[in-house]
Amino acid sequence: MTTIALEKAASSLAELAARVEGGETIVLTRDGKPVLDLVPHRRTPGLDIEAGEAFLRARGITRSSGFIADDFDDPLPEDFLIQPLSGS
Repeated sequence: MTTIALEKAASSLAELAARVEGGETIVLTRDGKPVLDLVPHRRTPGLDIEAGEAFLRARGITRSSGFIADDFDDPLPEDFLIQPLSGS
């Protein structure tokens, strides 16, 4: 890990970027105190649906989601909230 003063880093940003691309971590300082780290970019992995389904299948779970009715998002009747519950 290399430490460089912020003032010096401003004039050699391209060189520092090349070093960071090579895997090096560089600490930039102001008045001798660490201000920020230059580190290689890491891609965050997305959601792997296939791996999740394989995980569930290995444990005997064949359906990864419940049933959603075709009319799930249809508007409710106007008097829905004032109707008594069935079986009450």
